[in-house]
Amino acid sequence: MKNTNVRVSLPAVCFVWQIAMIVLFGVFVRYDKESDAHWVELKKTENLTDLDNEFYFRYPSFQDVHVMIFVGFGFLMTFLKRYSFSAVGFNFLIAAFGLQWALLMQGWFHHFDYSTGKIYIGIESMINADFCCAGSLIAYGAILGKVSPVQLMVVTLFGVTLFAVEEFIILDLFHCRDAGGAMVIHCFGGYYGLAISWVLYRPNLHRSKRLNGSVYQSDLFAMIGTLFLWMFWPSFNSAIANHGEGQHRTAMNTYIALASSVLTTVAISSMSKKGGKLDMVHIQNATLAGGVAMGTAAELMITPYGSLIVGFCIGIISTFGYLYITPFLEERFKLQDTCGIHNLHAVPGMLGGFTGAIVAATASESVYSKEGLIATFDFTGKFENRSPGTQGGFQAAGVCVAMAFGLVGGAIVGFILKFPIWGDAADDNCFDDEAYWEVRRTRCTTRWCSCPVICLSNVLQSCACSFLKRKRPFLLSWSTTIT
Repeated sequence: MKNTNVRVSLPAVCFVWQIAMIVLFGVFVRYDKESDAHWVELKKTENLTDLDNEFYFRYPSFQDVHVMIFVGFGFLMTFLKRYSFSAVGFNFLIAAFGLQWALLMQGWFHHFDYSTGKIYIGIESMINADFCCAGSLIAYGAILGKVSPVQLMVVTLFGVTLFAVEEFIILDLFHCRDAGGAMVIHCFGGYYGLAISWVLYRPNLHRSKRLNGSVYQSDLFAMIGTLFLWMFWPSFNSAIANHGEGQHRTAMNTYIALASSVLTTVAISSMSKKGGKLDMVHIQNATLAGGVAMGTAAELMITPYGSLIVGFCIGIISTFGYLYITPFLEERFKLQDTCGIHNLHAVPGMLGGFTGAIVAATASESVYSKEGLIATFDFTGKFENRSPGTQGGFQAAGVCVAMAFGLVGGAIVGFILKFPIWGDAADDNCFDDEAYWEVRRTRCTTRWCSCPVICLSNVLQSCACSFLKRKRPFLLSWSTTIT
């Protein structure tokens, strides 16, 4: 039995790393010109109004992205019957740390002023920091239930660092277009998590098989996460797209692709089960694949029917992944992917990146107009002579870079996490909140539950049993049925 006592390691990591953030922010981070008190003077000298402040244009999108990070991703992972506290709570923890580290890492790469030695942050920095956190939260899905909170902090520390580097290479050096992050977020985050999970393979994980599953209420809570993600995904993809038609087109294409992926997911799920019954795993996950796959191409002129085609195809591919690829990878390649991020993020992100490369390579002035082509692909400065064909090649190269950083970086981080100092749970104690959380027990049974709906049913059962002893067998059978 491993020792899951993190009373020293977890507080030490949280305190030391947070103090480090305070020091680093004090040394490097300052407000940008639109959030500084000197904005009043800037408005007068440049004849601006408050409506010209980027805050009023970007903040609604930031709110939607923020909800996705903390509510959508958190609740999507509450499907395990006894791991709801950890799913939401650890998601909260690593996102809160990750966004601070992301502001620094991305600031050093994108917003560092060499003349002053400072990083200047604003509303767009906040959106990009949330995007950066998303890569680590995606990786969390592959190792859900098998690692300690201290290990998750390490995963986030390295994940944000790797993300900032690969993002700089793909977006700045290669000059790729990837507004919704199919490459830099989903492809990277997916393969990063898969590589970590592969290195951390547990041959005796079957000892926790009784806990590696869902119940009616936990699946319902996970579906809440799905709906939040599904509704806000157009904002996620369009949050940092170009003002005007670029952002408008990105939101519209994502909206259309998401709708298409729902229908094909339902169709394949129904076809795969006896009697045509639907599998909640498919509905919770594969329905979102359309948003992932449109992360790169949504900003481009893929056309509305092109978005429908992408959503149609990726819904089928993602659902087939849950049906056949995930079991195959676990059996043949020893890859234990708890949330199936291979089918929701890694493969759709990779295919979305290559879809964007094809759409970029086939771009023409007749479709975009000369000015539209320059604005969409930012063919200015040292990139003003780049052709659409060359752009498509660099887009494809960007996908390969994201995969390489995810796989190699994840393997290295996985080996670091194998050291026996992190307080991770034993094989027979995985997927169990009780390893890291204080969990209340009911009076009439020794079973516990992290779902308030189930706990309420047990409390009602206990009260009823004290008054209606003759009905106890019926009540116990009812409780067993719903839980």
